[in-house]
Amino acid sequence: MIGPGGTVGIIGGGQLGRMLALAAAPLGLKAHIFDPHERPCAADVAASFTRAAFDDADALQRFAAACDVVTYEFENLPAAPLATLGDKLRPGTRSLSVSQDRAEEKSFIESTGAAVAPWRRIDRLAEVEAADAALGCPLVLKTRRYGYDGKGQAWIRTPGDAAGAWAAIGEQPAVAEAGVAFTAEFSVILARTEGGETVFFDSPRNVHEGGILRHSLLPAGPAVAAQVDKARTMAAGIAEALGHIGVLTVEFFASPQGPLVNEIAPRVHNSGHWTIEGAATSQFEQHLRAICGLPLGSTALRSGRIEMENLIGEDIHRRLELLAEPGAALHDYGKGEPRPGRKMGHVTRLG
Repeated sequence: MIGPGGTVGIIGGGQLGRMLALAAAPLGLKAHIFDPHERPCAADVAASFTRAAFDDADALQRFAAACDVVTYEFENLPAAPLATLGDKLRPGTRSLSVSQDRAEEKSFIESTGAAVAPWRRIDRLAEVEAADAALGCPLVLKTRRYGYDGKGQAWIRTPGDAAGAWAAIGEQPAVAEAGVAFTAEFSVILARTEGGETVFFDSPRNVHEGGILRHSLLPAGPAVAAQVDKARTMAAGIAEALGHIGVLTVEFFASPQGPLVNEIAPRVHNSGHWTIEGAATSQFEQHLRAICGLPLGSTALRSGRIEMENLIGEDIHRRLELLAEPGAALHDYGKGEPRPGRKMGHVTRLG
């Protein structure tokens, strides 16, 4: 158990690392950020900051030696240097490696008994065309690595689109997924301890625009309510198979065939930001409790109706308007200049 005065190392200095650092302080913990950028937004609220490349094994070792436990805020990290941190890294590199490659992720998910949309592994144009013939249109190509917020994706809506979609993703190794006729998108966010104790947050319905999450809403509606119990069973099986410690997020489609896993994130997640104001224990605090060996907190809702809205790009210029809005809780990530598609903050509304 890591008690008051302990240091939590966080690899990655973005908004998730920032909110983890903010959650550490009330627990009596200190946050130490590791990131290659000159001044990442998480460093503004952390006790310590190490600037070094993510693949700098020597710097990682020095960083880990100054921490009691180490975690990460995103999954696109080189796994080999992190593996040298051993049991100090939570969750471990198994969770990291599986989630980094979409083909390996889908194979792993299926091995746990969870369901995914029909898919094929893609390495060349001929395989795109074969997938098109086997799965039918529409289908989506997704690069196997480094895709997020809709990046690295291209749709094939007619057979003639195959070559163009393959070129659009840079002819990189990919997966082809059959289009899913879903009624809703939702996420299961759980926290799991080293001993296997698992708790769940309520599952929000997620609304995306341009491949980027725009809103998370509770209650999630009947389509999600009808499938959430089965989805939780799937998510718990995934966490157990990974030996995961900490928060794990599994994104689902609510489909006529039942819940289908879209992807997993071995970390705190954008669709869980509402928990800061909307749950008795936030996802960020819960993650810290799990990796530090502390008792898990209650996930009870604080309101019967909750909305989280992402502030993307120029949306952050609504800052004063949102500060004046009754019942709105603004989170400005302190990222500086807004850019199209850049997550600059979020606002949560209760009631």
